[in-house]
Amino acid sequence: MSYLRTSDLARLVGVHPNTVRRYVDWGLLPPVERTPAGYRRFTQRHLDCLRLARLIYIAAYPGRGLRQSGLKVILQLVSGDLPAALQQANRHLELVQSEQRQADAAATLLERWAEQQADQPVGPVLQIGQVARLLDVTVDMLRNWERNGLIAIPRDPSNGYRRYTSLEIGRLRIIRLLGRVGYSHMAMLRMFLQLDRGDARGLRVALDTPRPDEDIFSAADRWLSTLAEQADCARRAVALVEEIISRPSTAP
Repeated sequence: MSYLRTSDLARLVGVHPNTVRRYVDWGLLPPVERTPAGYRRFTQRHLDCLRLARLIYIAAYPGRGLRQSGLKVILQLVSGDLPAALQQANRHLELVQSEQRQADAAATLLERWAEQQADQPVGPVLQIGQVARLLDVTVDMLRNWERNGLIAIPRDPSNGYRRYTSLEIGRLRIIRLLGRVGYSHMAMLRMFLQLDRGDARGLRVALDTPRPDEDIFSAADRWLSTLAEQADCARRAVALVEEIISRPSTAP
């Protein structure tokens, strides 16, 4: 049997040797034998697990749920249960694709709402507690969305109370929907700033495209692109596990 050194593994996958050592410490690679001199001896199995781990971890952090799903694929491969690894890889792909569908559907509803909002009747006036119950959110959430600039609520001049009409409620429904499927407040703010300037074109692009002055942004600030990257990595993970299973021998 031919063995690989830490530097060999790092070179084959394109990472720093310290990354290999870290993955061993984190349990993302199987236990490693050592030579009498103390050097690690890696095998093809370690290389496979490292390749899979890089597929899962190389893209932007997609949130705890998707990251935990991807981790399960790695751990199944580390355990040596290849059928379970393939099953979990397919489940992970399905989960990412489901998130993609939800994010895309929310963006589509946003576009439709933006086209129709000017024609909406004002309707009755509600107070903040009534709106919170109507939308099944907390009063603090409504205030937070307002503080973050996602919506401006008119006030009753006689008492200073917030006045919510169907126009504000419609916008709040969109904010709640976008937030629930993963879009960040920054992504929504960017999009609403454009919409409030009277430009309803390309709102989906605005949601997904940080401005040049956004020096630091998260995966949720470009959620559609993040999910597309995750889906690509998930498909490659499935293909990798299938490749490993198809080999004549998967023994270390």
